[in-house]
Amino acid sequence: MPVSDIPNRVEQVARDLKAESRDPLCAYIYDLPALRTHIARIVQALPDNCDMFYAVKANPTLPVLQTLAPLVHGFEVASGGELDWVRTHFPTIPVIFGGPGKLESELDDALARNVEVIHVESLLELRRLCTLAERRNHTQDILLRINLELDTAPSTRLTMGGLPTPFGMEEGCIDEALRILAHQARIRLRGFHFHLLSHQLDAQRHLDLIDRYLATVQRWEQEFGLTIDQINVGGGIGINYLEPSHQFDWEGFTGGLAEVLARYQHRPWRIRFECGRALTAACGYYVAEVLDIKACGEEWFAICRGGTHHFRTPAAQSHNHPFQILKTGDNQRDEPAVAKQSITLVGQLCTPKDVFARQVPIPSLSVGDLVTFEYAGAYAWNISHQQFLMHPAPQEVFIE
Repeated sequence: MPVSDIPNRVEQVARDLKAESRDPLCAYIYDLPALRTHIARIVQALPDNCDMFYAVKANPTLPVLQTLAPLVHGFEVASGGELDWVRTHFPTIPVIFGGPGKLESELDDALARNVEVIHVESLLELRRLCTLAERRNHTQDILLRINLELDTAPSTRLTMGGLPTPFGMEEGCIDEALRILAHQARIRLRGFHFHLLSHQLDAQRHLDLIDRYLATVQRWEQEFGLTIDQINVGGGIGINYLEPSHQFDWEGFTGGLAEVLARYQHRPWRIRFECGRALTAACGYYVAEVLDIKACGEEWFAICRGGTHHFRTPAAQSHNHPFQILKTGDNQRDEPAVAKQSITLVGQLCTPKDVFARQVPIPSLSVGDLVTFEYAGAYAWNISHQQFLMHPAPQEVFIE
């Protein structure tokens, strides 16, 4: 574990925060210039008929959304709360609304607040939407989310389709969905939505999966006499928390995607992505100051300010989260320190599950050092059980 190779600007902010803080430091730091560069590179490399939407659920903080808004094609929301948040701050940005279990009030609000496309997850949801659109005399575009039946179902650590799941509807529901749509004029079918897995790290496997999506839609167009113009292939591209130096090959993926789409160039399809973690994870850092170091049996523990109630990602993913150590030189003579040991990093919670990383070799660690967890810009603070033990919230700092 290297002592530190985080960006200089992030390290400087962490040290400044520590110097200004009365108590030991606990903070999220977001590197917005790095986020801007990362997103621009990805979006510019996409083929011309592709759009990149940002999945707000990954990190809905306003400075992050403000950084992304000029660079992506729009936002994907998955609840009425996210829709309200986005529309309050971005009244004109294109929005797509997905997710299971939408309330009728949320669907009605989506009609009222200029949602471009709604991803319909069930036949009942489709019937409800038809009734609401007729009542409002409003025409709404939709995609049907289909849980594909694949002979060889893909799998990752988080599989969401190709097997029984609560997401989307079975392929066999398409007939009934089309019968429902044939008897009303306010809901327009634009295409289909697929999201079968998350945490995909293999670019070629993801290309193969998208190719299967497109081939399937081409078959459905012939089978059902459809002409569609939009296919949403979801997100699902992951972050390699276990081997941070081996991340998803975006360059290889976008190059291969152009080759895949060339096989369907006779179709007037726009291909939409709705990525979250893959866009924002790398811009965020969770910084936790070491409060205490102690041995218990043959294992060393470093107790850090904060915990998984602030930064749930390691517990949610069941992994040792990657981190760097910022040495501070603040250790007093009577305070413990370790060198060339394996150590378990924990937080302040009264539970043995409050673990960031277990038995990780380190060169040295002292009380007062700053443990800086990388890839904390997505599914981190916003998914954590923030009120547990009523510890104060971490600071949030956004580097402009």
